[in-house]
Amino acid sequence: MGDKLAEFERLLNEGKYNYKIEQGSIIKGTIVSLEKDGALVDIGGKSEAFVPYKELTNKIKRVRIDELVKVGEAHEFFVLREETDDDGVILSLKKVNQAQGWNKLEESKKANESLNGAVVSVVKGGIIVELFGIRGFIPTSQLRLKNSQQDNLLGATLTVKILEIDQRKNKLILSQKLAVQEEKAGLREKTMQNLDIGQNVVGEVVRVTDFGAFIDLGGIDGLLPISEFSWQRVNSPQEVLKVGQQIELKVLKIDRETNRISLSLKRMQNDPWDELEGKVHENEVIKGTVSKVANFGAFVEVYPGVEGLLPRSEITQENENPKVEDFLTVGQQIEVLVKRFAPNEHRLSLSLKDVKEKVG
Repeated sequence: MGDKLAEFERLLNEGKYNYKIEQGSIIKGTIVSLEKDGALVDIGGKSEAFVPYKELTNKIKRVRIDELVKVGEAHEFFVLREETDDDGVILSLKKVNQAQGWNKLEESKKANESLNGAVVSVVKGGIIVELFGIRGFIPTSQLRLKNSQQDNLLGATLTVKILEIDQRKNKLILSQKLAVQEEKAGLREKTMQNLDIGQNVVGEVVRVTDFGAFIDLGGIDGLLPISEFSWQRVNSPQEVLKVGQQIELKVLKIDRETNRISLSLKRMQNDPWDELEGKVHENEVIKGTVSKVANFGAFVEVYPGVEGLLPRSEITQENENPKVEDFLTVGQQIEVLVKRFAPNEHRLSLSLKDVKEKVG
């Protein structure tokens, strides 16, 4: 009996049984057992404390408890309820994780950092993203995608910036647009530094218009005008390029003050005007196909990618100002006389009315 009493006094003096647990405090403990509805934790007291399943995680979807904690793991816990004569200590791991999460978010806000979070819900007016166990709201106005595309974001990981944070109100407002803008600004500067005129670059088509296309080169968009699509005539850029397409181009011009870049797709191929040099001579008759008809005359393709101008005044001898469409139609094959050929200037002047005289 004396030995048991001595042992009890020794344990008491060592603090094993007089370990004081106060509600609202943070204590350390080790997971010793996993139960169906929670986990048992050794906190150095005379009995083990209990963490209910709902206090282990704030995830909506229920998962197996061994996916949340493991036996032998040491954690800090928040004391939800002190020990009484009838009940043991109740702890929360979730609250500690949330408190630490809010601290990390505050630090990220001060440092103006971008964060990556998973989309856990799509709600009216925006989406919900989880960061460090805390749920934040991204309004639709702060998303890059349109309303109709938001459902596709569920489960995706987005890069965001913190717009507003208030732990007391459990308020966390985020922006994807701001994060993307800052990311692009960094990429833009790097891209501009590495660009040179005449350089070949690879980019992604982000927009196609009637006058050309915009190509993302890495944080900055370059313009590919319709005149630089192909050596051959292009009527509709939308028939040549699609959004999302990866293409290789040549850099034509760079304005570093305005961050404007001009690109060319056709100059990735050999210049057909150079190939035609020595094969076409002035004052000779050649064949061609009418590619465009206008009030001032017509364009005639005499070689793939090479068009010559046939002025209205050179169409017929009968009338100095004929109506072009009365004599020519697109796709029509004709013989024309070469009046002037300057391949280095990409100029080819033609005549239809002088063909008969030449032939004759």
